[in-house]
Amino acid sequence: VVIHEGRLKTLKRFKDEVKEVREGYECGMAFENYDDIKVGDTIEAFETDEVARAL
Repeated sequence: VVIHEGRLKTLKRFKDEVKEVREGYECGMAFENYDDIKVGDTIEAFETDEVARAL
């Protein structure tokens, strides 16, 4: 079940804002327009690309 679909607002490792965090390391995340993250939630990330149609 998808609860929220939106953008990542901040990603932090300790007190530093970072662009990425290696697998297995702890980090803090905040999302735009969503603040109800709970322990045990699964977060999946994806990108969408808009491609112009060609005839």
